[in-house]
Amino acid sequence: MKAISAILLAAAALATTNAGAQQNADSNEPTIADIMTQQQMRHIKLWFAGRAGNWPLADYAIDQLKDGFDDIDQRLGGGTVGKAVGPAIAALEKAVEAKDRAAFAAAFDQLSAGCNGCHRSLDHAFIVIQRPALLPYSDQSFVPPR
Repeated sequence: MKAISAILLAAAALATTNAGAQQNADSNEPTIADIMTQQQMRHIKLWFAGRAGNWPLADYAIDQLKDGFDDIDQRLGGGTVGKAVGPAIAALEKAVEAKDRAAFAAAFDQLSAGCNGCHRSLDHAFIVIQRPALLPYSDQSFVPPR
């Protein structure tokens, strides 16, 4: 399990490095690929936080996702991402506020479906998001604080 987590983290770091190479040499702005790599890691963190019932961490992850989606929308224009994931984000916020694990799981799946719909609309249907199976954050506890 540790080896798989290490492989996932290395792959994410490599993806970020390769995506960063696409940047204009004169720009310090992250590329869409950079932001989406962060979004994927936030998506994973959100799942494990909600699954553990760590509602403050889940709320934080939602806020981070919203910031990233706003950044993507600014680059794409037209509110593309907001339209795809906005309802799911609202449902996630309600589920987290209510501390409702079943509603959280349903809203999380709705978020993943929204991500996949956006990918298809942007001709990136080969990027398919799903519930994470492994926790790549072996250095962070997802147990709610006491």
